[in-house]
Amino acid sequence: MAVRSTAAPPTPWSRNLAEPNIDATAYIHPFSNVIGDVRIGANVIVAPGTSIRADEGTPFNISENTNLQDGVVIHGLEQGRVIGDDDNQYSVWIGKNASITHMALIHGPAYVGDDCFIGFRSTVFNARVGNGCIVMMHALIQDVEIPPGKYVPSGAIITNQQQADRLPDVQVQDREFSHHVVGINQALRSGYLCAADNKCIKNIRNEMTSSYKTNGSNGYSGNGSVSSNLSSETVQQVRHLLEQGYQIGTEHVDQRRFRTGSWASCSPIATNSTSEAIAALESCLAEHSGEFVRLFGIDPKGKRRVLETIIQRPDGVVQNGTTPKLGVKSASYSGGNSYSGSSTLSGEAIEQVRQLLAGGYKIGMEHVDKRRFRTGSWQSCTPIASSNEKEVISALEACVASHTGEYVRLVGIEPKARKRVLESIIQRPDGNVAEGSSNKFVASSSSESRTSTNASTRLSPEVIDQLRQLINQGSKISAEHVDKRRFRTGSWASCGQIQGNSEREAIAALEGYLREYQGEYVRLIGIEPKAKKRVLESIIQRPDDSVAQSSRSDNQVVASSSSSTSKTSNTATSTRLSSEVVDQLRQLRNQGSKISVEHVDQRRFRTGSWTSGGQIQGNSEREAIAALEGYLREYEGEYVRLIGINPKDKRRVLETIIQRP
Repeated sequence: MAVRSTAAPPTPWSRNLAEPNIDATAYIHPFSNVIGDVRIGANVIVAPGTSIRADEGTPFNISENTNLQDGVVIHGLEQGRVIGDDDNQYSVWIGKNASITHMALIHGPAYVGDDCFIGFRSTVFNARVGNGCIVMMHALIQDVEIPPGKYVPSGAIITNQQQADRLPDVQVQDREFSHHVVGINQALRSGYLCAADNKCIKNIRNEMTSSYKTNGSNGYSGNGSVSSNLSSETVQQVRHLLEQGYQIGTEHVDQRRFRTGSWASCSPIATNSTSEAIAALESCLAEHSGEFVRLFGIDPKGKRRVLETIIQRPDGVVQNGTTPKLGVKSASYSGGNSYSGSSTLSGEAIEQVRQLLAGGYKIGMEHVDKRRFRTGSWQSCTPIASSNEKEVISALEACVASHTGEYVRLVGIEPKARKRVLESIIQRPDGNVAEGSSNKFVASSSSESRTSTNASTRLSPEVIDQLRQLINQGSKISAEHVDKRRFRTGSWASCGQIQGNSEREAIAALEGYLREYQGEYVRLIGIEPKAKKRVLESIIQRPDDSVAQSSRSDNQVVASSSSSTSKTSNTATSTRLSSEVVDQLRQLRNQGSKISVEHVDQRRFRTGSWTSGGQIQGNSEREAIAALEGYLREYEGEYVRLIGINPKDKRRVLETIIQRP
């Protein structure tokens, strides 16, 4: 591997012509430059276009497993040093498992600790960044010491210690993302080193040719070996679970015990290697041929299952398609009591019954009239004790016939945990039970996210998608309303909780609120039941416009989620704010920070005598942008800065000027 590394040039402050010291396991791209006394540790990757120049400030240290991505610049001043982890002086010290991402600048004297993430185009100068810190995009860190485990938002300017001490802590998901980036770059490093080794490339090509001839379309496992018994989907699931840090297990059961759910564990899989895990899976398949075998993933922290999927069936078929619904076998396994047809139930309802019975679930039915439907006061039909498909469908038809003109829903219950796995409306008051292609009724499982064929005429697709996500996450759903006068003060009043557990019920209830509070603001609320905190606040109706239609393209109705899963609306643009400011605003909202502005004229700017412009009350991204643009117009010709405040400890997490005179 050709590496462009040269000795430091002779200068008045350095005449030793020091050369880089690069570990043999590191990968330095030939289109990067490494100059002077640069010490690069094991498993480091230096991407194309990177410049590491220890010709003024010197020496530099880059510890093991660190990645320096495209366009990174590392340089240092002649004066000024930091103390590295080995107690020696350095112009620049970068710790272990760090990610210095695209176009970032680390200018000495500078210290970046272990497990740090420095985002795109961010700058660290004359500063110390503690272990485990996350610095997002376009940030400036200068003349400060960032305590370990702190989060620096995009666009932040941290130039005094008070700002640094008020930074929020890194969240678990941020830390996981940082570790993921390190893992990705380690794989790239190994790949680049292999690509530069003819012997390594030849071996891979031979293995690929051999696997193609013997196995056709089976998945490549990533380390040269190919599974002969597992589908590419299963191999990909195994790889994904291991990459996310999950543990893997397998279970098996014969046909007799499958219906009761009496699964037995195979030998434990204790490895983190994809190839070893696949080998253990194949061993379990071979040992329990003629039985059901399923793969599952376990979150080691929460000790909960994150995946359950059947990968082998008694007829020897290895799972090759999508995971069966409800984790049960397909309808073809329903046995000799399979129901041939029904004159009143839809094909979807019959299929759901069949899947529930095949999975060993109990089946129930409930009914409710129109008046009580909105309050969710369902009543049970006669209990179904049978596990025979024909008898169950007959009982369902009897319930439907007994409660004509009411809602009737199918319920699936997991007998061990005694929890519901399915709630699906199979009859509505305005007609007969769904037939064939009829769109009047939907059998919409709460454990699936099917799109209703009878789409809402009052809600936008974005709102329906948000509603669906809340239902799937198990969140409580409610709505709030407010008139124009009270909107600016944020005095929202509750419409009440939506009791429906299916998508169609929730849509119907939400549309009822929109009609009831026409001419007012109405917003959708999602609440996480355990933590009792809001995960979504989204305005779905405004006084000056009707509710969003699915075919409309105007920008008046906004569905902007405040949760971490929120989608960035393409309509949420600003004619006065830069994309960086909009991004900062979005991040503050997602973090639950309070947002306000301050302004100052040119005379008082030099003394720092800022005046508060007030808190931004808007609960959606579009409202916040509109309010911010209003302040810019109101204080035109003055400095205006955006303020983000952590509500828990009431400290500022962002101060950034967004308008100048």
